[in-house]
Amino acid sequence: MRVVLGVGGGIAAYKSAELVRALQQRGHEVQVLMTRAAEEFIRPLTFAALTGRKVITGLWAGDGSQDTLSSAVEHIGVAQENDLLVVAPATADLLAKFAHGLADDFLSTLYLAFTGPVVFAPAMNTAMWEHPATQDNLNALRARGCSFVDPDEGWLACGTVGAGRLADPLRIADHIDSHSHRKKDLAGEFILVTAGPTQEALDPVRYISNRSSGKMGYAIAEVAAKRGADVLLVSGPVNLPVPHNVERISVRTAQEMREAVLNHLAEASIIIKSAAVADYYLAEVPQHKLKKTATRLSLELDPTPDILAELGERKGDRLLVGFAAETDNLIEEARRKMTAKKCDMLVANLVNRDGLGFESDQNEVEIITRSGQTVHAGPADKKEIAERILDQVAVLRLVLRAVDTTRLTQRT
Repeated sequence: MRVVLGVGGGIAAYKSAELVRALQQRGHEVQVLMTRAAEEFIRPLTFAALTGRKVITGLWAGDGSQDTLSSAVEHIGVAQENDLLVVAPATADLLAKFAHGLADDFLSTLYLAFTGPVVFAPAMNTAMWEHPATQDNLNALRARGCSFVDPDEGWLACGTVGAGRLADPLRIADHIDSHSHRKKDLAGEFILVTAGPTQEALDPVRYISNRSSGKMGYAIAEVAAKRGADVLLVSGPVNLPVPHNVERISVRTAQEMREAVLNHLAEASIIIKSAAVADYYLAEVPQHKLKKTATRLSLELDPTPDILAELGERKGDRLLVGFAAETDNLIEEARRKMTAKKCDMLVANLVNRDGLGFESDQNEVEIITRSGQTVHAGPADKKEIAERILDQVAVLRLVLRAVDTTRLTQRT
């Protein structure tokens, strides 16, 4: 794979030389370009010696470029000739430029002209990394389909300890490798994913809900789209950007989620029901806010529609994947639910562990198929868990199609 490596101006720029070598050892061709700030930390000659290629350092002749550019539109040529753009280190300034479409040097101009996958490996002070402006820029870039190798935690050059240290070059190289081997095994599938909680009103200002952040479902939708599927995401109320190449329908209540799912059931070949739907609702919601008094308040709640069970009855030849969040007897409860709801596969996790599951970026799950197979995944980032879930979905889909073909042959 032909990789463009953009080196930003930070103390971690020296680690980019290690990244170049790691990529070359994996068989990738590397073209390095540097910002002016990067030249204050490491010289272009280092990268030229490693790659055997000129290092691009500017848009114009006479601006400090190592070589006079062969064309006034060389950024277009570089964009068209390469398969992947990597920026490491990606400074807060560069991320802001990319997020807002500013183009005042070769790297930022190249980004706007580049149509392939983009990987950022940020590095900066912890306060800069956690600043709302930086986080907004990260979310904007993720929504456009860019991927990130998040920084490590540890001692920083400024003398503080925290998140912001450039990820290990080998970890960045591994992430880049995943792009070169990216699967398109879900091409041709229409996957309907549900995500997030639902909110069931108690009065005009209060509601019943749960701790689901929607991160797992959104990760599944994002990864499924990258693996070639058409993806419809039916989402409860969450604060997450829509993944790239994913269509989202926003809902609030269990009934709204049911209607959205059933309205698009005919289109779907695979249904992944990862939403944490509220189990009960108040059938008659008062029009005025309930006033607090000194007496106990009792409310009669009715069960919400069991969307997963209904899908189990109506799924036909579609592949149905359910989720189970449990606090005890994980495998036993998961198998019971899979059978009762007629799922083809069920993803189960314990929700009473710190740092995993609800509200976390990490998860650990058991993936159970109706054949009795159990696959353990994690602890890992939810996107990695999504990859493992979709690996099993792809395999199961092939198996079910083979069974259907055999049955058809036997009948004819």
